[in-house]
Amino acid sequence: MAGADDPVKAGRSFRRRPTALPPPPAPCYDDRTTPSEMPKPMARYDFRLQRLFLRTPLHAGGEVELDREQANYLLNVLRMGEGDRLLVFDGAHGEWLATVAPAGRRACRLVLVEKVREQTPAPDLDWLFAPLKHARLDYMVQKAVEMGVGRLRPVITRHTQVTRINVERMEANVVEAAEQCGVISLPSVAEPVTLDHLLDTWHVHDAGRRILFCDEHEETTNPLTILSDLEPGSLAVLIGPEGGFAKEERAVLCSKAFVTAIPLGPRILRADTAAVAALAAVQMVRGDW
Repeated sequence: MAGADDPVKAGRSFRRRPTALPPPPAPCYDDRTTPSEMPKPMARYDFRLQRLFLRTPLHAGGEVELDREQANYLLNVLRMGEGDRLLVFDGAHGEWLATVAPAGRRACRLVLVEKVREQTPAPDLDWLFAPLKHARLDYMVQKAVEMGVGRLRPVITRHTQVTRINVERMEANVVEAAEQCGVISLPSVAEPVTLDHLLDTWHVHDAGRRILFCDEHEETTNPLTILSDLEPGSLAVLIGPEGGFAKEERAVLCSKAFVTAIPLGPRILRADTAAVAALAAVQMVRGDW
């Protein structure tokens, strides 16, 4: 049962401050470029400012009326007042600097000042996973967002412990992680499907995307060589349940031409640990690290 330390039930009561990213390289201009022609550089992420995800489309000169929960959070939890600045994003139109304009203690609107980051496309990396129970699933979702996943896709296997998935809770954790870590392209959350259905329809919806099946029974222990030898293309990482894949499921996976088994070292990892390890290995060899 979710308690006071639950990130969804507790709202946005905690804000971790991630490690700052290095500044982007300065653009090059020739000696004919005048100062007025030089575009204003955009910061990658200002860690000094609060970030807030908004479901309202953002545009130049816009003003956004916050819902009651967000207004309460800014005014009464963070104690922000008239003219205080923060960063806002909607997942589609970049990141914007905004100022607070309170209307009493329970209402607030935000005034958009300027765009500080252009919108980036969602990462082309899918995460297929057998859902876990509440707190550990929350952790896995947050880490997947931080590790650069573009789509979260729950998969029900024979040994999956949880078959009823709270998609709204997962989406709330996606937003939480994005706000904390400077992400402006929100990963999507799909409805759960069975492993059999996923594999049977893969050629319909995901033709050309390769599944990396994290297999604790793989003969080798080093995933890096296997990942390095893959042909370029879109990828999906598949993490199994706590009890592992059934023998029959593993046999089906290994029989598919679009599935590649990868090991995760010589130790048995819990599912949430395996997710972080697998995504780190994939991003290092085939991703954007």
